[in-house]
Amino acid sequence: MRLSRIAIPAAALLIAAALCVITAFFSVRLVEDSSISGVEEALDIAELDWADVDVNGLQVFLIGEAPDEAARFQAVTVAGTVVDSARVIDQMLVAEAADIRPPAFSVEILRNDDGISVIGLIPASTDREDMLSRFEDIAGRDGEVADLLEVADFPAPDGWEPALSFALRSLSDLPRSKLSISAEAVAIKAMTESEADRRKLLSNLERRAPEGLELALDLSAPRPVITPFTLRFLIDETGRAHFDACSADTEASRDAILAAAQAAGATEDETCRLGLGVPSRRWADAAVQAISAVSELGGGSVTFSNADIALLALEGTDQGLFDRVVGELETGLPEVFALKAVLPETPDAKDEGPREFTATLSPEGSVQLRGRVRSEIARQTADSLARALFTSASVYTAARVDETLPANWSPRVLAGLEALGGLSNGVVRVTPDLVSLSGNTGNPDAEDEISGLLADKLGEAGEFEISVTYQEKLDPTLGIPTPEECEAQIVEIIGDRKINFEPGSANLDASAKDVMDDIAELLKLCGDIPLEIQGHTDSQGRESMNEQLSQDRAQAVLDALRNRRVLTASYRVKGYGEMQPIADNGTEEGREANRRIAFRLIRPEPVEEEKTALEELEEAAAEGDTEVPEAEQGTGE
Repeated sequence: MRLSRIAIPAAALLIAAALCVITAFFSVRLVEDSSISGVEEALDIAELDWADVDVNGLQVFLIGEAPDEAARFQAVTVAGTVVDSARVIDQMLVAEAADIRPPAFSVEILRNDDGISVIGLIPASTDREDMLSRFEDIAGRDGEVADLLEVADFPAPDGWEPALSFALRSLSDLPRSKLSISAEAVAIKAMTESEADRRKLLSNLERRAPEGLELALDLSAPRPVITPFTLRFLIDETGRAHFDACSADTEASRDAILAAAQAAGATEDETCRLGLGVPSRRWADAAVQAISAVSELGGGSVTFSNADIALLALEGTDQGLFDRVVGELETGLPEVFALKAVLPETPDAKDEGPREFTATLSPEGSVQLRGRVRSEIARQTADSLARALFTSASVYTAARVDETLPANWSPRVLAGLEALGGLSNGVVRVTPDLVSLSGNTGNPDAEDEISGLLADKLGEAGEFEISVTYQEKLDPTLGIPTPEECEAQIVEIIGDRKINFEPGSANLDASAKDVMDDIAELLKLCGDIPLEIQGHTDSQGRESMNEQLSQDRAQAVLDALRNRRVLTASYRVKGYGEMQPIADNGTEEGREANRRIAFRLIRPEPVEEEKTALEELEEAAAEGDTEVPEAEQGTGE
């Protein structure tokens, strides 16, 4: 009995304990499962699926590899919203941080008369002190350098140093400019002194830019003063419409003039120069009306020189049409403009017209030969003489052969052409009885010289009339540089530019256009000077081939000058090949320097003065030789 009283409570106690243990076990499992599912669901909603969850009783363990520290902190925070944050145990790893992306390095440089300002971010490897020292040298003693640079300790990107070096070299040529520099590109906005300076600077910057660097250039220049303000539009006998010269005062005027020219048949390649000095704000109106008049006449030319307009119709134009078009043009032109219109005389159907030869020299240098010549040989001779006196590109020959002309006709034609060559513009007319010449000149002695020329060429029986007007503005001796000055100025114009050719050929490269334009402009001012155009090559290849290539290239330059209406009658070309190097042919830089075109004055050979017999005797006596030279001994008679 006693045993059972003890056993029963003990058994009950054991059963209760077992029940408690079982209940606790299932309760813990329920809490663990609830914690896992709740935290996992919250992590999935936050798109943190890289994190895993494990539990041990009330403790919640977060495991996995977080992409960065922020993501790890976010996972802990999300888990803490589901269970007590004290129960969250962080066992996550953080992936190694990727290399930090370097900043975008860039520099802005502003330069004006007050100095230089520089702002931007540069890598630590850039020599900042050297850069600032160069800025101080460029700014000069009176200029200030404002340093607003910041430095970042990151490697310099590819292309940074070449771009920065190019910008610093260019800054010395840009007194008023803004430069924006990055590793990939350099943008330059600058003001230059003149259009010639702008073209030269543009060429230099493009040539010096490192390969692969994106270069954005915005260079501006004040418009040049054009005097006289000129426009010349032509439609020739073949129907070709083009400008010999075109000037405009604004973009709108230029567009209106070019549109009128295209409507008259000109191509879209025609250009018009912008400049100052227009005689009237209605310049474009007058030009458009005159161009339309030439088109309506079916051909001819119109020339503007400031407010003076010369309209020349084609030979054979209907008189009624000419009168109507000219009348309408005179009525429509602005008041400041003065029109002179000419309709050349034409032969009628029965009479072949007057027996005469006419040569007309325009102010722009164009020459037209019309009328009659005695033979085909005479026509070719007159054409050749005109091309020698003027430029080959400006001579148009439309003379016809008439074998019934007098025998002395051809010498009279050639004498008249030679006399016309002494004028700046004018007309020479040859008839059976008379040679008449009229025009303008810049030579105050032209009338006397032409009179002497015609008197000598035509003989005592030759009749001629001269009406020559001297105009000071045409005088080539006023302000024209000497030949030596022209030679020096050509070197200055070329500077560090080059006249480039296509590889291995005598064809001028497109990059040579600007420098050739500049040289031609100077040579037109220099006039008829004796000039040698020299071609030089490096030592690569056979000597004979180099000599021929240099000759062909020098000739190509001469032809380019002729096409730009430069008087080249006194020029000559010479190919020296590899015979006159100016640098070492053993290096690429030296070979590049040796491939060149040079312009040199042709100077007369020095002539030794002949000594008189007395001077020879005095020299012989001074040397102790008193014997009379055999060549100077007398006969004794």
